[in-house]
Amino acid sequence: MPGHMEPNMHDSRSGLTFHPFEIAVCGFSNTGKTTLISRLTALLKERYAIGYFKHGCHRFDIDHEGKDSAVIRKAGASAVMISDPHQHALIADGPPDPLKVQSALDHLDMLLVEGLKEIPLPKIILAGPDEKILDLMQQGIVSNVKAIVVVDHTMQDRYRTFGLPVFHRDNISALAAFIEGYFLSRIERHPLYGLVLAGGMSSRMKQDKALLTYHESNQLVHTAKLLLKHCQRVFISCRHDQQKEYSSFGFPLIIDRYIEIGPMAGLLSAQHHHPATPWLVAACDLPLLDHKSVGRLASGRVPWKSATAFRHESTGKTEPLCAIYEPKSRLKLLEMHARGSNSLKSFLRNAPVHYLSLTDPECLQNINDPVDKAAAEQLLATNPRNANDETPLCH
Repeated sequence: MPGHMEPNMHDSRSGLTFHPFEIAVCGFSNTGKTTLISRLTALLKERYAIGYFKHGCHRFDIDHEGKDSAVIRKAGASAVMISDPHQHALIADGPPDPLKVQSALDHLDMLLVEGLKEIPLPKIILAGPDEKILDLMQQGIVSNVKAIVVVDHTMQDRYRTFGLPVFHRDNISALAAFIEGYFLSRIERHPLYGLVLAGGMSSRMKQDKALLTYHESNQLVHTAKLLLKHCQRVFISCRHDQQKEYSSFGFPLIIDRYIEIGPMAGLLSAQHHHPATPWLVAACDLPLLDHKSVGRLASGRVPWKSATAFRHESTGKTEPLCAIYEPKSRLKLLEMHARGSNSLKSFLRNAPVHYLSLTDPECLQNINDPVDKAAAEQLLATNPRNANDETPLCH
């Protein structure tokens, strides 16, 4: 995507430029930025999907004379996409659209950026012997610096006066560990919240599924208590006409901002109120859900992905209504909704997801009608579960 990257690419509202887990390596020419990023990538790729974004002020071209894409571009096409089963590229006129860039990169776990020292995204400064970058830092032209890398051991004490971690450029393992730790500290600032999805119409059950009682309390309260053991706060997702009745149960409500789009309405509404928060969602019609299975989901969370979810080993079926959705999922969910697709299961099929195995198909069985309800009651009569039960149904 050729074109000069303007400083207004940074979105101050979301606090990111290209990716939730981004960090730039900045410095002047011939200080070894590309070599440093290459070495970091080679080490980090063992555990993460690493992306690279290079910004330069000079024009570049990935078309070659005589190639089909070059022929069509020369004929007047404003944009050309080329692909094979393993890779793809978009060649288009003008500077890239910020949302398109974010959407194109959000499947990655981390993004290493080269350049863009004037934009306030987090940075690692690569300082050469002439220390020109030092002047820019002191003038505030280069900001949001998280660490400094020096090319000579004798420079380390000089740069420690900034109160930042200082690394030698050959200490790649320590620098990689610092990057991981920096991103993890950002993750920890936003603890896991729980969301009980209770906004359905319960048309097949002929009564509100959230108010059915299989345990000591109704499903609304029972599910909220399960989530509260693993989430800092728990909210009830509901329709506007449900809020008067549901407000009496003591949990804060999030009213659906979307109508007739299913469970995605609850998730998008929650993400609107707390866009930087990861959400552990659970439908209210899962009476066989227990403490151990929710705990396994919470402890198995991989925050670099868009979601963490259960998947049946035998069928490959995913479970979107008891899953964790990370903040980075929001853009893709909104894109899906704008295109008329409101299926969380479809989202899981197409997004980078960390899956946990689910060997007991009854564990997350939705109870949608009176026949299902009777079967669940019979099962729970012989094998009762409650919010404090330590016995797992999921293995």
